[in-house]
Amino acid sequence: MKKFILSLFVAAAAMVTGNAVAQVENGAKIEFKKETHDYGNVKYGGDGTCTFEFTNTGNAPLIISNAKGSCGCTVPSWPKEPIAPGAKGTITVKYDTKRPGSINKSVTITSNAVNEPSKVIRIKGNVLPAPENGTPVNNSGAPAN
Repeated sequence: MKKFILSLFVAAAAMVTGNAVAQVENGAKIEFKKETHDYGNVKYGGDGTCTFEFTNTGNAPLIISNAKGSCGCTVPSWPKEPIAPGAKGTITVKYDTKRPGSINKSVTITSNAVNEPSKVIRIKGNVLPAPENGTPVNNSGAPAN
């Protein structure tokens, strides 16, 4: 009986240890500092550029093979060289702010990351209407009084 109980204990310990080892993934991993950028209200024709910082938290070089905006008004740029384990990188997204109205766009990133080989980051906000001819505007994009 003691041998049987000991055998069960050893088998259970082996399964638990095996599961713990199986949960450790080798390879590149991508972790973003933020996954959504909120422009708030942005002036028509204003600066539509934002940056997403990420870290390779894995143990192999991270290679971003593509980043694609959800439409032609959202243009991402990304590092073409491998990102070493522990190193940081940035993805810059440029939105065309000559399109008044709500912003709700995404960028899909394709990489060799084992945790998220396809990752979606988002931008949101609102582009204020174009100023009327000859109407001065203040820094918020609203007509000056």
